[in-house]
Amino acid sequence: MAKTNPEAPMIKQGKWKYTWHMMKTNKACYAMLLPFMSLFIIFTVVPVVMSLPMGFTNFNMIETPKFVGLSNFYTLFLNDDVFLIAVRNTLIFAIFTGPFSYILSFIIAWLINEMNAFLKTFFTFVFYAPSMTTSVYVTWQLILSGDSYGYLNAVLIDLGILNEPAQWLTDTNYILTVVIIVQLWMSMGAGFLAIRAGFQNIDKSMYEAGAIEGIKNRWQELFYITIPSMGPQLLFAAVIQISASFTVGVVGQNLVGLPSTDYAAHTIMNHATDYGNIRYEMGYASAICFVLFAAMLLANKGINWLLGKYLD
Repeated sequence: MAKTNPEAPMIKQGKWKYTWHMMKTNKACYAMLLPFMSLFIIFTVVPVVMSLPMGFTNFNMIETPKFVGLSNFYTLFLNDDVFLIAVRNTLIFAIFTGPFSYILSFIIAWLINEMNAFLKTFFTFVFYAPSMTTSVYVTWQLILSGDSYGYLNAVLIDLGILNEPAQWLTDTNYILTVVIIVQLWMSMGAGFLAIRAGFQNIDKSMYEAGAIEGIKNRWQELFYITIPSMGPQLLFAAVIQISASFTVGVVGQNLVGLPSTDYAAHTIMNHATDYGNIRYEMGYASAICFVLFAAMLLANKGINWLLGKYLD
């Protein structure tokens, strides 16, 4: 029997005609996507596209934007000392909360997958819940309060470890570490759920076939069957974690304020928020956001290169 080429319709009709044909064929699916895609385009795609030309202007949201060329970028890299601090802090956050939270999400999802159905649901909710609520900051502020009524200080003083309350949220010796810990605790979000779904969707017969082929323990199953079978979920989770690590800022802003003491937890996102939402220097804020977008794009390209082999 002659083999059929699945790409023949596309080759015959042309790529765009074939795409339009498939869209009409699946018009019900696209109709359901329309509300989300409309909001996504209006509030995400359009602002991102506008940020590049706006980054070359001086715009205060009242007067007409004035073209200033590369002045914003020149100031950003050569004259803005706070931005350099923000870059350093962002890289520290990206290193600790990106790869570490990704590996942690995978390990926790793997352990949860070994439990019974009830415990799977319970622990998935327990680890995912912190990423859904903003009231978590109130809890952490109570734990890390800088007086003797803060739970952490009270315990450490009772144990004799501290003689006086530590200023966890204002002392530059603690601020960055505290924010990283809280960020890690809240990092089990969409990426974690994607990895959990990946474990659920693995065909169990693959493990039986692996045992016949000579796989002898769980570690070999993990590296030879589980991870290669979860390529799309691993890639999605990696992109989500890297993007979240570069745009971190909300946690620090809610815990230690904006700006934090001596800019100890100041990130690029905080810098953009400072100039955009507080000073209304939208041209300069757009330049900051464009630099951040470029860094995230390069990081995601690297992730696609590293994990792309598992998608084949």
